[in-house]
Amino acid sequence: MKDKIPDFSEKEVNNTLENIKLTNSLEENCVNIRAMINNSTDLIVKPAVIEGRKIVFITCEGMIDKMKLADLVYRPLTENPPRDCHTAKELFDKIASTMLIAEEQRQLYSCDEVLQAAMSGFAVMLCDEVNYAIAIGIQGFSHRSIDEPSTHINLRASREGFIEVIRINIAMVRRRMKSPTLKTELMKVGQRSNTDICICYLTDRADSKAVMQVKDRLKNIPLNTILSSEFLQSFLEEGKPGLFPQVMTSERPDVFVSKLYEGRIGIIVDGTPFALILPTLFIENFHTMDDYTHKPYFSAFMRILRFTAFILAVILPGLYVALCNFNPEMLRSSLLLNIYSSVQTTAFPIFGECLIMYSLYEIMREAGLRLPKSVGHAVSIVGGLVIGEITVSAGLMSAPVVLIIAATGLCSFAVPDLYESLMIMRLVFILAGGIFGLFGITVAGTLFLFRLCSKNAYGVPYMAPFAPFTLKSIIRDTFVRISWRRLSRTDVTLQQLSGRAKRKADKEG
Repeated sequence: MKDKIPDFSEKEVNNTLENIKLTNSLEENCVNIRAMINNSTDLIVKPAVIEGRKIVFITCEGMIDKMKLADLVYRPLTENPPRDCHTAKELFDKIASTMLIAEEQRQLYSCDEVLQAAMSGFAVMLCDEVNYAIAIGIQGFSHRSIDEPSTHINLRASREGFIEVIRINIAMVRRRMKSPTLKTELMKVGQRSNTDICICYLTDRADSKAVMQVKDRLKNIPLNTILSSEFLQSFLEEGKPGLFPQVMTSERPDVFVSKLYEGRIGIIVDGTPFALILPTLFIENFHTMDDYTHKPYFSAFMRILRFTAFILAVILPGLYVALCNFNPEMLRSSLLLNIYSSVQTTAFPIFGECLIMYSLYEIMREAGLRLPKSVGHAVSIVGGLVIGEITVSAGLMSAPVVLIIAATGLCSFAVPDLYESLMIMRLVFILAGGIFGLFGITVAGTLFLFRLCSKNAYGVPYMAPFAPFTLKSIIRDTFVRISWRRLSRTDVTLQQLSGRAKRKADKEG
């Protein structure tokens, strides 16, 4: 059989992959399937003879449960084969309808479908003189067990997080949302990888136009390989790529389900524990699941604290440089004298100190993040001692600059979802404050604010409910959160929270 494999080039295989249909010749089907996968060693073709008819089972090594294959397929066919079958099709139909009891079973009609099923953990059965195949769902590949999420750590919320297997993730969502309106749609993305993704939404809550728009964008993604959910983000965002993400990522099923109930659209990607949620609002970066398990007054305090940390992380280094270089009269005399005395012993101006310290801090953070855990702790300790203590003692850096960079770095971790944006914004404000002073900081802040207010994703303003201003939504759940007694009286969707539904009704009226 191997000698008859035709020599297909890669281009020819790609052009004919979807056009080769299964025929009545079992040998021809096996030759075509082996040729498409270039006779890869992980493709297992096991022949058998049942009631005088040739049958072949096609699987991929490591993708199936061998015990299920033996118990559900091999043992029934060998111990109690079907009798009184006059044709191969009658034998094949009887096997599929009465003997195989797998949970998932479907018919396949092309060689491409056979390969995709085998590479997805199905056992595919072909029979001589039959022009279709039967895929039996007995997936059994190794995967990580459900564990606590590594990001978005919470105190009183669920300890379960998504894993890399899409089927298990869908089951975790269904377990938390036992509603018939929860719809899950599977599709494949990536011309080469054929990655499974699942679109989740509530049919009575999500905007149907937004759902159709998301589906169209996913179908038209030109990537060959999808290895992570982040590969899809730039294609799902509207307009030019911006500094702030328009698509939320979450590793928590409880957060995912809560967003679906608000009318969002969720996307689960096979092979990654991070699911996508869209559209999202800017204010949601300051919310955590613990905000809904604590008392409202404590949740409000923590949200205001996170927002304050965000502001400090963005403007504090640039503001310090601007005040010292252009407006020292705005500082108290005692503070100004301390800063002056520390600067006199350093080798660099304040502007240069901030840039150098900021670069060293980001290098140390990146090194500690990428190195193994055992070495990463040592890097953080040594880096803190060297940069924080020795540089000041040696007169290379001033103590106020080290303190400010360390404080802004600490504030950045209070809002982890915006760390990448904070890193770029902090650098922009340092440059603006060092070159143009307070005027540069004001202009940079105004431009960032205008940019945020101009974003609009799937009909929902990014800065809602602040721009456009919706008082009821602000009071309901932004910086402050009303109690569950009051939240239970108002059942609204994301579009209503953003004020879009009210404006549409006013326009129609």
